[in-house]
Amino acid sequence: MATRRRSVLALQKKLNAFTVDLEEWYQGIEIPVGEWARFESRIHASTEELLDLLAEYSVRATFFVLGHNVPRIKSLLRAIAAAGHEVGTHGLCHTFIYRQDRATFREELLRAKGETEDVVQRPVVSHRAPYFSITRESIWALEILVELGIRYDSSIFPVQNYRYGIPESPRDLYLIDLPGQVSLCEFPVSTVKAFGRVWPCSGGAYFRIYPYSFTKRNIEALNRAGIPVNFYIHPWELDPEHPRIPLPRRISLTHYYGLGSTVPRLNRLLGDFRFGTLKEVIEHERPRLRHQAVL
Repeated sequence: MATRRRSVLALQKKLNAFTVDLEEWYQGIEIPVGEWARFESRIHASTEELLDLLAEYSVRATFFVLGHNVPRIKSLLRAIAAAGHEVGTHGLCHTFIYRQDRATFREELLRAKGETEDVVQRPVVSHRAPYFSITRESIWALEILVELGIRYDSSIFPVQNYRYGIPESPRDLYLIDLPGQVSLCEFPVSTVKAFGRVWPCSGGAYFRIYPYSFTKRNIEALNRAGIPVNFYIHPWELDPEHPRIPLPRRISLTHYYGLGSTVPRLNRLLGDFRFGTLKEVIEHERPRLRHQAVL
């Protein structure tokens, strides 16, 4: 497939992070893991479509893979790594970290990280918690991340949400100083301030719900302020034909809304802005990052 050319202006713009939560369509909607086997797998086709789209624009991304899926998507993971993308971890079974104890979290992350590394044959150094579930109740997880070799995290969402968030946490990249004179780089999903509140503005359901002009304007504003954007997407968002099942209204509204708009909007986004992996952006920005004690 021919590579599309981005505009000269786009190529000169600030480097932002393009991140992917690599999971099945049913794994992030609070369905117990014991019920997953009864649902249709669609992860291969939707991820391959996303890979083709990224290749058209010569964009490398970070794929946070859910460990539960690793044994049956080994060839897909190898293709992702071979295309130059970064492979990170999304934990094992899409569990809220603040509903786990330390020992269980450590055991599951160690397994997910190890099995992923065995497949892609490179260290996994980036992590995103399921449901962005590192909150004040689970801030202890940061020490375990560092212990297990994670250097970059994207789990603390600086918003107020019924499932996640530390509203007062920094909105830009920052270094969290942990015991033992070690630091972990936190790269939160991007937000904007409006009407006295902080709002998500760059990915997931927000990308489908807001007009594209809203997303574009907010990314431009953050980049003008010197702040790189952390954009995120799920492969199933490129798959408007995936099954519709009964869900609580607040979940179904965001999960199924505007799925047909994802691909055309991604084409515009990838043409308008410059993207790379989470690791690339963090290392590029590292000289200016501020240190902060544990929240």
